[in-house]
Formats: sequence, C-alpha cells, structure tokens
Amino acid sequence: MKPNTLCIVFLLAITPLFAQDCNKTLSGRVIDFHDGVPLEGATITFNSTTIKTDSNGMYNITGLCATSYAFTISHEDCNSQVVTIDMDEVSKKDFYLEHHFTNLEAVDIASSAQKKTTNSATEDRLSRNQLDQYSSLSIGDALKEISGVNSLTSGNTIVKPVIQGLHSSRIVIINNGVRQEDQEWGEEHAPNLDINAFNTLKVIKGAGALQYGGNAIGGVIIAENKLTTLQDTIFGKAQIALGSNGRGGGINSALNLGFKNGWGAKFQGTLKHFGDSKAPDYVLSNTGHREQSFSTGFGYTQFAFGFEGYYSFYNTTQGILRASHIGNVGDLVRAINSPSPLIINDFTYDINAPKQETQHHLAKLKAYKRFQNLGKLNVQYAFQYNNRKEFDIRRGDDRDKASLDLELITHNLESSFLFDSNDNFTKNVGFQYVYQINTPNPETGIRRLIPDYNKTTAGIFAITEFKISDNLTADAGVRYDFVNVDAKKFYSKDFWDERGYDTEFANLIIEDAGDQWLTNPNFDYHSVSASAGINYTYGNQNGLLFNVSLANRAPNPVELFSDGLHHSAAIIEFGDIRFDQEKALKISISSEHSDLFGFGSLTISPHLSIINDFILLEPTGIEFTIRGSFPVWEYKQTNALLYGIDIDYGVAIADNLRFNTVFSYIYGQDTAADEPLINMPAPNFRSELIYEKENWNVKLSNTSVLRQTRFPDNNFTTDFIENGVEQTALVDISTPPPGYSIFDISGAYIFDIWNPKDLTLGMSITNIMDTNYRDYLNRQRFYADNVGRNFTLNLNFKF
Repeated sequence: MKPNTLCIVFLLAITPLFAQDCNKTLSGRVIDFHDGVPLEGATITFNSTTIKTDSNGMYNITGLCATSYAFTISHEDCNSQVVTIDMDEVSKKDFYLEHHFTNLEAVDIASSAQKKTTNSATEDRLSRNQLDQYSSLSIGDALKEISGVNSLTSGNTIVKPVIQGLHSSRIVIINNGVRQEDQEWGEEHAPNLDINAFNTLKVIKGAGALQYGGNAIGGVIIAENKLTTLQDTIFGKAQIALGSNGRGGGINSALNLGFKNGWGAKFQGTLKHFGDSKAPDYVLSNTGHREQSFSTGFGYTQFAFGFEGYYSFYNTTQGILRASHIGNVGDLVRAINSPSPLIINDFTYDINAPKQETQHHLAKLKAYKRFQNLGKLNVQYAFQYNNRKEFDIRRGDDRDKASLDLELITHNLESSFLFDSNDNFTKNVGFQYVYQINTPNPETGIRRLIPDYNKTTAGIFAITEFKISDNLTADAGVRYDFVNVDAKKFYSKDFWDERGYDTEFANLIIEDAGDQWLTNPNFDYHSVSASAGINYTYGNQNGLLFNVSLANRAPNPVELFSDGLHHSAAIIEFGDIRFDQEKALKISISSEHSDLFGFGSLTISPHLSIINDFILLEPTGIEFTIRGSFPVWEYKQTNALLYGIDIDYGVAIADNLRFNTVFSYIYGQDTAADEPLINMPAPNFRSELIYEKENWNVKLSNTSVLRQTRFPDNNFTTDFIENGVEQTALVDISTPPPGYSIFDISGAYIFDIWNPKDLTLGMSITNIMDTNYRDYLNRQRFYADNVGRNFTLNLNFKF
C-alpha cells in the first residue's frame, strides 16, 4: 500500500502545476497616440503567436496563463514597442503607438507643380532636384520656375523675388522655421540664403499664412532643411557646378546622419567664386561674386517629444556694375542714352567698389511636446546677426572704407499649440515676439541713410481648419500685431523745415546740434489681419480654392527715415515719417484640374488686391552732391489696385515627352494718381519641353517677356555742361525696354556606380542665341544689357 499511497500523494502535489489557470483573457485597443484614432491591422506578437486588431483597433487574446508575457505591438509607419504584462493582475490594456516618417531626400525630376493643400492657400514648391539645377545661382533665380514669381535684379547676381507684383518687406522669408531678418527693405538687397542649404522651397501667395506674420501682403517663401531621423542611415552629396559666363563655379557638399533611436544631424557647406559676367557684346565690369556659407543642425525626434538646434552662416561679396555709378549729370544722360556701358574693362576676378558685403548668422533652438488626445506644443528661440556693408567709389584714405555699414541684431521668441487630435477640426494658436537693434557704423564718414533704432514686434494668432464634408474644408484665422519703432536721427534743419516737420513733429526734437536737429521718433502701430477660405475637391483630383485675406503692414524704418545717398543703388532716397501702415485686401481663386478632358493638367489662379496707403519708391529728379550727380527717388504713399492671373498647364505628349508652360499677368494701378504703378512685371511665358528616359533627360526651355506698356512717366529734363556749352536733355528713366524671348537647353545623365542613380552629370546652355536684351525689372537696365550665353557643367555625386 505504501508505494501506491506515495504515488497518490505525489500526483496530488504536482496537479496544481499542471492545473495552472490558463484561462486568462487580455483585451483592449491599439490607438494612435497622436489623435486617439484606433489603428486597424496593428499586430501583437507573443510566444511565436501573432494576432491583428480589427477595424475598430480592438484585440482579444484568450488562453493566457497567470504569468508575465512580453507583447510586441507594431503597425505600419509606427515605432514598435515591447510591453511586459503580468496576466495575474491585468485583463484590459490599451496600447498607444507613435507614428513616424523617414525624411530621406526624394529624387524628383518633374517640373514645379502645385501642391493641393487642405486649406485655401495654394502652395507651390521646388524639389531638391530642381534646386540642384540652380546650385551656382540664387534662390531668386530658382523661384522664377513658379508662375506669378518674378525677379527684381541689380545686375546678374543680386536677385530679389517678386510675388504677384510685390516684393521686399511685403514678402516674409522663413529660413528653416525662422523669419529671416536681413535688411530686406532695399530693392537691391538679395536674401542672405544659400540655395544649397535646403531640401525644398515653398511659396505661399498672398497674406493667408497668418502664422508667419500679419504683414506678408505679397506672400511667404519657406526654405526647409529637415533632419533625417528614426532610421539608421548616413548619406550625403557633393556637387560641382562650373559656368563659362563669369569663368567660375561653385562647390557644395552635405552629410546627413540618422538613427532609429531618434537622433539626427546634418552638415552642409558651399563655396562660389565668379569673375565679371559678360553681355553678348561686352564685359559687365565689376560684376564678380563670392559666396561662403555653412549650416549645421542636430536634433532628437520622437512622436511625443523632440528638439532641434540649428546654426547657419552666410557671407557674400557682390560687385555692382561699374558703369552704373556716374560722376555728373552729363555722364548720367550719356549712360542712359548709350547703347553700351560708358565703362568697359577687361575681364577680371577682382571685385572693387561699388560693391556689397553681407554677412548673416542664424542660430535657433526648438522643442516640441505632444499631449495625448490634445495636440502639439512648439517653443522656439532664434538669434540673428546681420552685417551689411556697401562700398562707394571713394578717394584717399577712405577708399577702402564702407559708405554704409549696418548692424542688425534680432531676437525672436515664439510658441504655438496645434490642436489636431480631431482630424476634422484643427486649431493653431500662438504668439511671436521680436526685438531688433539696428546700429549704423558712425565711422563711415558719410551721412547715415537710416538711423539707429530699436524695433519691437509682438503678435498673437489663431487659425482653424474644419472639415465640412469629404470634399469640402474651410479655414479661418485672425492675428493681432503691435509694432514699436524707437529711433534716434539727425535731420538737417533746412530739410526738416522743407518737409513741414517743424509744425507737425516739433515734439520729436531732443537736441539742437548746430545745423541739425537730433530727434527721437517713437511710433506705435496696431494692426489686425484676418483670412478665410474654402477648399473644394471633386472628380479626379480636381480642386477649387477660394481665399480672402486682410493684412496690414507697418512702414519699415527705411520708408520712414531714409535721408541720403544709397550707395549700392547709386540713388538718393528720401522717406517720410508721416506714413501710415498699408492696408491690403486680397481675393484669390485657384481652379485646379489634374486631367482636363484628357488634355493635360491646368491650374488657373486669378487674384485681386486693393491696398490703401501703399508705399512705393519712384524717381523724382536729380540732385548734385560733392560725390557726383545722382537720381533722386522718393517714397510716397498712395492707393493701389493690383489684379492678375497665373496659369499653369502641362500635358504628356508621349510616353517620355511632356510639355509644361506657365503664364503670368499683373495689372498695377495707382488709383490716387490715376496712373500705372512703377516696376510691375510685364506679361511673361515660361515653357519647357521635357524628354525623359530611365537614366537621362533633356529639357528645352523658353522664356518670353512682353514689353511692359503700362508705366508711369517719371522722366525729367536737366541742364549740364558739355564741351563748354550748356545743354538741356531729357532723362528717360521711365520707358521700359522691348520684350524679349530667350531659349535654354539642359540635359542630365544618371550613372549607376556603387548604387543606383548616385552620379548625375548635367550640362546646360542658357541664352542659347546670345540674345541682347534688357529686362524692365533689372535696375541696371539703364546702363547695360543682361547677361549673355552661359555654358554650365554640373556634377552631382550622392553617397
């Protein structure tokens, strides 16, 4: 009996081990941490078993034992996570996953195309591949690919973007998330940005992008430089571009590091070196160009939290056509009436006065935090230092001293909260604070064009988007801005009285300085901006966008205080402290058709702007100074009407052959003076025929600009002495030059070396026919033709 008894006791003892409770159940949902939406098809893996969630994100696991399990939860485009659960204590558990997307640079050889946004703002963008074609040029050159965007130039290297007829302070440029502050007020001040430092360029036309500023009457240019994170990778590129016109070139290189734990870094640098450019028939003396730039960024990116640090340095020296600086009235008359420049020297790499030297530093720190079922908080601080020097032709000990030396320091603090937990109704609220200190160097020995000033800007905004139906979304926003300008400026007593300031602004005088008054203008501006619109989609990716916006822009310090010779422009400028802020109403419509009756894609975008108290700069005469005779340009305030249309059309002619064309027209009218506005872009076409195969492509382009027939008459007569005899001549500074049509051709072949498509060899010829032409928006058109034919070799290696 004893053995049987022992067996029974042993069996009774081990029975609990085999009778362990394995009837446990675990249930719950897999949810998107971002917006609380259940994730269908998420996988839960444990002990070599995998189950998937249903359409409601639900899962139910049965037959689990009362012990601990390690569950791996995964979903497409999400970070997987491993969670250990003790089944003796838990029966219900919701898992939250974080979405992520890799940011590897995409290769896109298509023409610029409009992106249909969820809101009513039309967004046009240029890809990195398109920007590579302009690596030795400027952002202003590249943006001409987009309909409605033109360039205001001072020669061939100083290029300023114009959006639907508006430029300078009416356009906001966002440099990697920071509003660029670099003395943008001058018509010959090009943006201090390296085109090679960014992944993409985007243009938002009009004043609807309130989060970037209430004064962006013309639009917003967004230059983006994204880090690559959430993937273990290292990649980069090295590019060399050589040009025959200017006998120089540029080199740029970039390196990207990414890690799946969320860390990432990027390094980029550019060098450019060009000598004098050449028109078809002569050298454009003193038009060389130097550029050195560097940028680096690092950051940590997860869905719920992240931060980023960024620094960029930009340094450039740009020669200004020597023939544009004249010494007396007779030379001015002869220069304008002459078919060729009065000064033509042999080619050289030297850059002498007149010239510009600009240097820009930008540093930022940014962090974000996501809150479950709520949204995303962003906080950012940025510091910018800009130094702008302009060199006139001077003699003696001052020959190497700048005539204008401006130092601008900008502090920017901003924060926003994006409520996006509900896909059908998002809200973005935030504030921005900017403090600027502008200091002209008193050691120039020349009367300052603009004074010392401190400028404070504070703004708050609220923007919302809501989905009315599957095909219809609406958006609306409002913004308030406060601007204070506190300046210290010397005024000649004679000028002060001539302007009538003695009766209106006597309270601004703080000191009698002999033949000058020292004044302290301190002006406040309050403005409210608003925007509303709809986005309706129908059919096969067709859309209709409608937007109406109201914007206000406070006058910038140059429009208020400029008083003297602007050396790099070779003109005398006068501002007016009476100016009020501009008030603009803009209505824009965009009808987008991706497949118009089988005959290609078509986008038609009419727009209308009514701007009260519009500030413009126009010539009024000539003034004699000890430095020579210069045209006088004065800022004035009036009312303006602008309307126009942008048209984009593209069609596939054959499997490998495509035709694209864009057309832009703008009508600008000074309604107070009942005359056309000055410097409005002429009607223009840009067309291209593209043939593409798997590893190569060829593009033939044509740019045709019609003659501008609408312009104000600002001509004047002047007296001068020639050969001992007094002469009277008409100075024609108003009549636009004839229209023109130029052709370009480019091609590229992609080689597969170590990896597919890692080496691209490109060649291009611009102005194939070496056509003589002058552009109405080139401020040097009075003195010389535009640049002639240029051969470019472009080598782009990706690794």
